[in-house]
Amino acid sequence: MKIEILYSPGCPNYFPVVEQVKRVLSSESMPAEIRSIAVRTDAEARELMFPGSPTIRVDGEDVEAAETIAPGLKCRLYANLSGVPSEEMLQLAVSRAKKKG
Repeated sequence: MKIEILYSPGCPNYFPVVEQVKRVLSSESMPAEIRSIAVRTDAEARELMFPGSPTIRVDGEDVEAAETIAPGLKCRLYANLSGVPSEEMLQLAVSRAKKKG
């Protein structure tokens, strides 16, 4: 399993997201490669289809891809109205990736 955390440098939610991803992986006893990707320019944001910082992708799929958001350098809010997705959302994304195997 490969997890990418895309973020804008200086994003206050980046480190909390990294810690939450690690907690979820530990609770699921799931080994995974975690790769952090800094998105520094609008051009990079468009190229990576970056909907805001931080964005978490599990095996290439956004953990909350329900809405289409124009890419750009901005903060991201998740369904829980926080810049950090809920633990349940992350667990669902990990479970989906495990099933695809």
